[in-house]
Amino acid sequence: MAGGITDTGELYSPYVGLVYMFNLIVGTGALTMPKAFATAGWLVSLVLLMFLGFMSYMTTTFVVEAMAAANAQLRWKRMEKRKEDDEDEDSSSGVSDSDVLLQDGYERAETRPILSVQRRGSANIFEITERVEMGQMASMFFNKVGVNLFYFCIIIYLYGDLAIYAAAVPVSLMQVTCSVTGNHSCSVGDSTKYNDTDKCWGPIRRIDAYRLYLAAFTLLLGPFTFFNVQKTKYLQIMTSLMRWIAFILMIILALIRISRGQAEGHPSMAELSGIRNLFGVCVYSFMCQHSLPSLITPISKKKHVNKLVLLDYVLILAFYSLLSFTAIYCFRNDILMDMYTLNFTNCEIISVAFIRYFLGLFPVFTISTNFPIIAVTLRNNWKTLFHREGGTYPWLVDRIVFPAITLIPPVLVAFCTHDLESLVGITGAYAGNGIQYLIPAFLAYCSRKDTQLVFGSGTVNKHLSPFRHSFWIVFVLIWGLSCFIFVTANIVLSESKL
Repeated sequence: MAGGITDTGELYSPYVGLVYMFNLIVGTGALTMPKAFATAGWLVSLVLLMFLGFMSYMTTTFVVEAMAAANAQLRWKRMEKRKEDDEDEDSSSGVSDSDVLLQDGYERAETRPILSVQRRGSANIFEITERVEMGQMASMFFNKVGVNLFYFCIIIYLYGDLAIYAAAVPVSLMQVTCSVTGNHSCSVGDSTKYNDTDKCWGPIRRIDAYRLYLAAFTLLLGPFTFFNVQKTKYLQIMTSLMRWIAFILMIILALIRISRGQAEGHPSMAELSGIRNLFGVCVYSFMCQHSLPSLITPISKKKHVNKLVLLDYVLILAFYSLLSFTAIYCFRNDILMDMYTLNFTNCEIISVAFIRYFLGLFPVFTISTNFPIIAVTLRNNWKTLFHREGGTYPWLVDRIVFPAITLIPPVLVAFCTHDLESLVGITGAYAGNGIQYLIPAFLAYCSRKDTQLVFGSGTVNKHLSPFRHSFWIVFVLIWGLSCFIFVTANIVLSESKL
């Protein structure tokens, strides 16, 4: 989720970029959506899903616009620096704006007229050719308080990500391996609801097994936090392939049960009490804004990038709806698992043992490959937040303290709770809200302001968002703040009832 999709400089076609974005957005969060759909009711869920998809698309165009403005700022600063250097070396060199811009590696001199003159702020200066991460954009467009708030938000989100991952793997292993009947592949019964205090193996309870798996997960993957880990192309291909096989299998198996008249789900239209978790899950499941620089920059032709992104969101919306509706009509609300794959580990639903094990253990494989990458990303954000210009960290702080504060908190959270729906809901509703709504809106506003100051009020960013009116920025900010208030009030009221 966090981190680059490809190495800088590897260009790919717009349609490959569309596939990458689809894979980036449709991740582990989608597995918690069926349960959230069932809890909130199908009509409320569908309306909220469509609305949040629209909001996520809008803020994605804000981030793309800010990326273009950041590229223009960097290009303009380099151009000004070259002019100053040339004037220092030889005041009569006569280097023009056109000559400097033609030195940009992205453009080819032979395609340009010999006597062409680049105006300040012309369209091509907004070409997205350099990967400018959100942290760098925050440093360019925000003041010091804004930068610190950005890093605070991204750090909290990554902590939530790690806590979800740290809980999801042990939960999957516990559900697949624990059984009171001794048949390990049929641990999730069609009508049996297990408690944490139920026996797993002999005197070992299910919660004990969960914590043993959590300890093993931490010992095996935790050390990677202390080193540098990079995502390889082949690892991405493997995890994407497994993900799609799992998702397609679940949809087909649910449709088969429904067509045979074995469906047991009778979802309600609306349950307002479930909106809080549904909101967080939907926000989390549309999250891509923090990885857009790594995703958009390598696209070779960006002329219609906003239309391609819109197509991606329509496809993702259709996919989420198909996955969730087949789930809530196939399974009763009370037996839908937080991790949807676990509903397919029952012998009565799937007779083929290999498929049961594959779906039950699917989150284990995919999450285990992502956990070290997100941990290293979080560790590096901590370092950036406290970094001072020209300063270096002592070896103990750099190699021990930062990795430790990265790894310990999410493991402690996972030790205390394995309620994945709540973890995803809270992470999406708070930190996800900031990253998906508030930060992109502020980036769009501040980048537009800076662009006017540097290039003049008549300059038009070629990647300007379709939602260019300031009304949309205000709307997103009001919506984001309202969501904070609503979710907090809902949590307080829920706790007071208990």
